[in-house]
Amino acid sequence: MQLKAQDLAGHLQGSLAPVYFISGDETLLVEEAADAILAAARSAGFTERTVLHAESGFSWHEILQEGAAMSLFAEKKIIDLRNPTAKFDKVPSEVLREYCANIPEDNLLLIRAPRIDGRQKNAAWFKALDGAGVVLQIWPIGAHELPRWLTGRLKRAGQDLEPAALSYLAERVEGNLLAAVQEVEKLRLAELVQPITVDALSSVLEDSAHYDVFELLDAVYNGEGARVSRMVRGLRAEGVALFAILGALTSQLRQIAEGRVPQFRRRITDRLVKRLGSVAAMDRVLAQCALVDQQGKGQLLGDAWISLEDLLLRLAGVRLPSLENQLQALRRP
Repeated sequence: MQLKAQDLAGHLQGSLAPVYFISGDETLLVEEAADAILAAARSAGFTERTVLHAESGFSWHEILQEGAAMSLFAEKKIIDLRNPTAKFDKVPSEVLREYCANIPEDNLLLIRAPRIDGRQKNAAWFKALDGAGVVLQIWPIGAHELPRWLTGRLKRAGQDLEPAALSYLAERVEGNLLAAVQEVEKLRLAELVQPITVDALSSVLEDSAHYDVFELLDAVYNGEGARVSRMVRGLRAEGVALFAILGALTSQLRQIAEGRVPQFRRRITDRLVKRLGSVAAMDRVLAQCALVDQQGKGQLLGDAWISLEDLLLRLAGVRLPSLENQLQALRRP
């Protein structure tokens, strides 16, 4: 069954299909669709997931082996296959047809791939997937569709833009959906009066044009200590609020701790988790963010900007003393 992207949410409220095939070149939309399917599957009791990458050396028969394998930890299992080439030649076609002809009970197969061409829709493997489950083709958001798409993202973020401001934002992101998501997040953190005017919008977006808050956090995750220091000082000099940086940081840390990071962001955030040793360490980092917040509000002594920079550097892998170790000296008499 072929399904339109806008109908996926409604479909996932009902019974899940045993097979999902998502294709498209818009990474953000493909990953969000996959995340929605995975979330629905988890709610339906699919608590185990095996991720397969169809790269050099990959055996497509692993799909059949995973489908036949008994789970040791769960009754329902997801097989999450990523094919970066969108090629399904003889062996993949045979495997997918065999799988769809004898779908293992209590298994859900999710396949994601780049955009396929029209000829591939006539291939036997495509017809097998279409007949066994759901095929979702993700198309790019065109210039005329972008304002509507942005309106939906803004609404979910609790933001309302005047028509002129919406047009300004659409022109600024120029079809780059990843950039659009970041701009919407900036507006959410800025807590502007609604509906947001062009002047208010431009002031927020231009304030961080030189050193972007989200670029700073990416530098932290990547372990770029020297760049983190330069960017923190640059943002402070430009007048960016400390709480805007701290708010973005804590928001992303909570997403990491709760496993809510979009798939397209996990590669970079996994570097931070690896550096910290585990996701559980995120609780201590959030506690340190709370101390910086108290400094910024004057509830503790010291320069909150210095403490924030030190915290970000520690997250980037620089060995520095923790603010917790200085807590007694920072308490007001």
